[in-house]
Amino acid sequence: MDFQQYNTDGYYDELFAADGTPRPGARRLAEFLERLPPGELRRRQAAAEQALYDLGITFTVYGHSDGSEKIFPFDVIPRVVSAADWDMLERGLAQRIAALNLFLQDIYNEQKILKDGVVPRDLVESATDYHQACRGFTPPKGIWCHITGTDLVRGGDGQYYVLEDNLRCPSGVSYVLANRHLMKRTFPEIFPALKVRPVDAYPVQLLDMLHHIAPAGVDEPLGALLTPGAFNSAYFEHSFLAQQTGLELAEGRDMVVRDGYVHLRTTRGLKRVHVIYRRINDDFLDPKAFRPESLLGVPGIMEAYRAGRVSLANAPGTGVADDKVIYAFAPKIIKYYLGEDAIVPNVETFLCWQQVHRQHVLANLETMVVKAANESGGYGMLVGPASTKAEREEFARRIQANPRNYIAQPTIQLSRVPVIDGDCFEGRHVDLRPYIIYGDRINVLPGGLTRVALRKGSLVVNSSQGGGSKDTWVLSEDPAEA
Repeated sequence: MDFQQYNTDGYYDELFAADGTPRPGARRLAEFLERLPPGELRRRQAAAEQALYDLGITFTVYGHSDGSEKIFPFDVIPRVVSAADWDMLERGLAQRIAALNLFLQDIYNEQKILKDGVVPRDLVESATDYHQACRGFTPPKGIWCHITGTDLVRGGDGQYYVLEDNLRCPSGVSYVLANRHLMKRTFPEIFPALKVRPVDAYPVQLLDMLHHIAPAGVDEPLGALLTPGAFNSAYFEHSFLAQQTGLELAEGRDMVVRDGYVHLRTTRGLKRVHVIYRRINDDFLDPKAFRPESLLGVPGIMEAYRAGRVSLANAPGTGVADDKVIYAFAPKIIKYYLGEDAIVPNVETFLCWQQVHRQHVLANLETMVVKAANESGGYGMLVGPASTKAEREEFARRIQANPRNYIAQPTIQLSRVPVIDGDCFEGRHVDLRPYIIYGDRINVLPGGLTRVALRKGSLVVNSSQGGGSKDTWVLSEDPAEA
């Protein structure tokens, strides 16, 4: 297979320029792939897919007629990110997380940004994930957003944009680590030549962060990963990360609050837990503080948390910063707290609670992407160019009924990366979700989850909607980093 017939079709391609020549960082990769003997690339793709089955790298699709647990589709042609592009993204993501963390600390305490009118108070206080239970509280070391997955896209102009912030329970990093493991087995000969930056430090960074925020005076904190259980869509990731970090994998029923402290039930009795990486949304975390019918959380855990007897990552209440309406204010939030312009800009966003914006959105639904403020996974979304008249009418009704809950963005022609399609390469649209850990400093994992829309022409990259993944190769100019 070669790239002679590969066509970028006028889209920005991550590996090839418009004239069909490989971009500088991708040249060696393209040459390597074209030198493989006939059939060898397809053989390696098949071997990688078999390894996915053997390793049980899965995700769960709720309500799917063919069964819920799926192998995550994977394409072995990697996405390549140049050292210069990554340097800009790394600085931009660190800047954004620092500002959002200051925003969270402020809105739950002094509320200066609300008093100054930079972000409307009504929008913050009406957000689903803004919790009065967190007012007046400062989490350990003042860190709210310990783990973030920020969705980036690159448009036809070659510019990266932030599409969404994910600060509640961002998922997907296990696939980043698993994809890299597979790619080292699939193309072992190319990694040293391209100076690909490693991603395998993530579990150590995650564990270091948890130890950093553990209650003071504890020399060897016991950490646990709190999961909703085996039927959750991200359960593979929960078990994978627990295994990689040495955290105890526990459900809510495995823990109990006794005498004000959180304990793990073990065969040898109760064992105190000091820090919890919780993969349960706020609403289900503690039936005494949030939804009383929740059976997934730990009754009384919020009281122990507020007393400083256990640390939680991410901090409860953090989700207000990834409300898609609040997202639109991120450039102003960065300017307000850091006095800087955003290094990575937002996608142009129309806020349906504003009458002028709402009228524009309703008049242009066929060209826009409409999103609900708190949905994720591609749910609650209208992709205008691919929608039917009935779907647009339904979303118009929803917007008019609850304008606070909707935003709209112009349809961006996402950049593309080649995928193997039968006996040739074809371009498919992608996005990128890097992962950021905020502990004693802000660490941006060099790479991230490249999600790919495997259906030709589709712009929906979510795994729950038929998307797959690719490995992301961030190149280094420093030989010591590769």
